[in-house]
Amino acid sequence: MGTKEFKTIDEQIKILESRGLTINDIDEAYLFLYENNYYRISGYSLTLRKNDIFYENTSMQDIMDIYIFDQELRHTLLKYLEKIEVKMKSIYAYEFVQIYEPIGYLDSQNFTDHQRYHQIMSKAETQKQKSLKHEAYVKHYIKDLKQPLPFWAYIDLFTISDISLLYSISEKKLKKEVAQQMGITVSIGPELLGQFMHSMTILRNFCAHGSRLFNRLFEQKPSLNRKERDLLIANEDGTKDNAHLYGFIFIMRRLLNKSEFEKLKVEIIQLSQKYPFVSMHHYGFRDDWRKQL
Repeated sequence: MGTKEFKTIDEQIKILESRGLTINDIDEAYLFLYENNYYRISGYSLTLRKNDIFYENTSMQDIMDIYIFDQELRHTLLKYLEKIEVKMKSIYAYEFVQIYEPIGYLDSQNFTDHQRYHQIMSKAETQKQKSLKHEAYVKHYIKDLKQPLPFWAYIDLFTISDISLLYSISEKKLKKEVAQQMGITVSIGPELLGQFMHSMTILRNFCAHGSRLFNRLFEQKPSLNRKERDLLIANEDGTKDNAHLYGFIFIMRRLLNKSEFEKLKVEIIQLSQKYPFVSMHHYGFRDDWRKQL
């Protein structure tokens, strides 16, 4: 199988124009393609073309608007995903220490899966050694006090993925208490919070690595209740569309406090007003999403 032939930016622009794309500012288009990668950008134009031919009156500015909107949306979501991560780590550490004492995290018997426990802790220990050079609190405990970090300090070494995994292998008593403090009070709260944090880990990784959210179908769909599912777009076969970003926004609504979520909602509304060409439908948002969120 042969490899694709290299195309210069000028050649890329000619290809796009030959496919019906209007480019009003060649210099601007050149810089945009050079800095953002032709292949990467193409994913943002899928809804604007059919069989590689752009719909009439489609311009490079349209693609740029979608691309920049998506970028700014990821940055907005990351800010609130960080709030969820910090909240989860703080509550988990607080409840853990009440049951197992400040260094109880060093005992694998306090967790249900010893192999996974050692994998998580090995990663955290590696991060701790790296942090010795620049984190004063780590250096203070290890170098000055020669003591293990208490869990409320140690947990800061964990990523959202780490705390999600650690929660998943915690004892039921701890999981139940953490779920209640995170606002998940239903009978299946402990399992549900685990699913929620897994969804937040997936979304955080997409956002942090600059991956496209526009028109993306997520393989692992968020767990929604009936009321939330009723607010999703209905597919032609009567099923609900729970494969786009919108479902993840409902999970964020569950995990953020009310004022934080209202701020997130306002910022998304402001973004949609700033880039009116971008259809929120391609993120799974219903037409009445401003009222329903």
